Amino acid sequence: MKFVDIGSGNIASAERILCVAAADSAPIRRIIQEARDRGMLVDACAGKKCRSVLVMDSDHVVATGLEVYEIKERLEKR
Repeated sequence: MKFVDIGSGNIASAERILCVAAADSAPIRRIIQEARDRGMLVDACAGKKCRSVLVMDSDHVVATGLEVYEIKERLEKR
């Protein structure tokens, strides 16, 4: 299983990521709120502003403090 660093000492399974999206659009904000309501949101921002969101194949949503391009670079490195 491959992992990717998503910032603040947190890692996520790279193989289970379906989508990496910027957190500043209204539809993504709705996805975050719906995941929070269902108990499926993992907040990995560590007090920082949420800059991107990972949608996992397990229906979990992971909020991160990294920009989309930073996660993309880390996924390409592995």
